[in-house]
Amino acid sequence: MRASFCEFSPPGSERAQPQRILHRYATIGAMIAKETHQAEILDGRAAAAQIKSEVAAEVAALKSDHGVTPRLAAVLVGDDAASAVYVRNKIRACEEVGIASDHRPMPETTTTGELLSVVSDLNRNDDVDGILVQLPLPKQIDDSVIIEAIDPAKDVDAFHPANVGLVAMGRPRFVPCTPAGIIELLDRNKIEIAGANACVVGRSQIVGRPIASLLLQRNATVTICHSQTRDLPEVTRRADILVAAIGRPAFIRGEYIKPGATVIDVGVNKVTDVDEARDYFGNEAEKRIEAIEKRGYTLVGDVHPAEADRVAGKRTPVPGGVGLLTVAMLMKNTLQAAQRRRGL
Repeated sequence: MRASFCEFSPPGSERAQPQRILHRYATIGAMIAKETHQAEILDGRAAAAQIKSEVAAEVAALKSDHGVTPRLAAVLVGDDAASAVYVRNKIRACEEVGIASDHRPMPETTTTGELLSVVSDLNRNDDVDGILVQLPLPKQIDDSVIIEAIDPAKDVDAFHPANVGLVAMGRPRFVPCTPAGIIELLDRNKIEIAGANACVVGRSQIVGRPIASLLLQRNATVTICHSQTRDLPEVTRRADILVAAIGRPAFIRGEYIKPGATVIDVGVNKVTDVDEARDYFGNEAEKRIEAIEKRGYTLVGDVHPAEADRVAGKRTPVPGGVGLLTVAMLMKNTLQAAQRRRGL
């Protein structure tokens, strides 16, 4: 905006009075800047690779110095395709960093008692340092019963109530993998947390609440938003750091974002409609449409990427963002479990 000044005589006045007139127009340069602005992409791949490299070095030292190889047991119940992909990615990451892994597939018809029996066996197995039961579970199984049955010392997802409480108290045994990955991403990109206004959209026990707790412990001023928040865009526009974790595709639009803010997109949603892809992805639309035509879908987060790019200072992509850090932090938690269980 430019302000210009002139003198004029209001009707009926005897002499001219200086008046300030604000002409609300943008310069051509500002218009061009607005059209060409592009948020910096926070590369989850690079940060995840660094974390896994650090974990691999510690795993190698643990083996050479103490003869200990950390072991992660992953239990997959049913044949959900997305869950199967997640488990494969975690097993592959174990191989990359030198952690041993056990894959325990179980049928869709598994009962609560049968799964509890497997968890009990893993709890008693001294060779197993971390236990991961992939969620969601089939409808006949109560997630909370299974989570509470896992030994808290082996609960590398940090979902057990004892571990949730320790995180809230600022004395974590393990930090939930996605929130931990978000903090690592902010730190490794030198994004200041202390003193920042942070807003978390979503209040789940897995992401929303723990990331809010971690940001508060790092001296951010934190707001948690949810389905009952009034005038959500007005609240989110105050945030220097905006975390979207609500599971609604491209829900966070440009008007929700403070200019220059850092936007962390936790969502993973499938897009099958070509017109939606064209709206969401801007310059990347054709590439995403090709993915839809090839495999039937592409992925979008909870943030509208094309609109966010015109407003945000930095944002995480989907895929290639927070999800990769989640897996990397699972490796770190498994390593820490192996060390702590042996007093190392």
